[in-house]
Amino acid sequence: MTGLDWPATLKRTDPAERTRNNRYAASLRDSIDDLETELGRVGVDDWRLSTAAQHQKRNPRYPYANASPTDPGAVVRWTMDGDQYAVACDAYSRLRDNVRTLYLYLREKRKMEQRPVETGESEFANARLPPADEGATQGAVVARQPPHVLLDVAPNAPANVVKAAARQKLKEHHPDRGGDREMFKRVQDAKDAMLSEVDR
Repeated sequence: MTGLDWPATLKRTDPAERTRNNRYAASLRDSIDDLETELGRVGVDDWRLSTAAQHQKRNPRYPYANASPTDPGAVVRWTMDGDQYAVACDAYSRLRDNVRTLYLYLREKRKMEQRPVETGESEFANARLPPADEGATQGAVVARQPPHVLLDVAPNAPANVVKAAARQKLKEHHPDRGGDREMFKRVQDAKDAMLSEVDR
């Protein structure tokens, strides 16, 4: 399988703005395996990874090990309880880093879903696609800017730097102080994602 199936309504990252991520140590294969495990934990019915790399014939979810396509973007589409979902990332210059980011995004969503907090909707609601007759790509989400960019720290910043930067941003965006609730949540997610990588 070749050809990136990027949702038509989602903006792409300008290739000149893509960054190299030296923070992720996992290989492309490991990231896909982790992604599969994560999707299994949330109970998906079926899923597929779409990239511009040539995928193996025997294992179509996996690009060849030396995959380095000109377009490093990655899209994960899945079905769960009859609904279709998709998330996409092309913020980094390497395919493996974009796939890793998708895995981390889904892992954080799953963790949030398991917390005993009522939000009125599933944490995965923003990735839900509308019914096919309304257009299959309208509801997909793009994995947002990398956590280190959002927190304004180095990609491999130590835990104490990440926590300090997050504390400042959380204070700045706290909803009780007139801040944006969505941005507040994004900062929390970015902090959790960076700290989980430090712990690996």
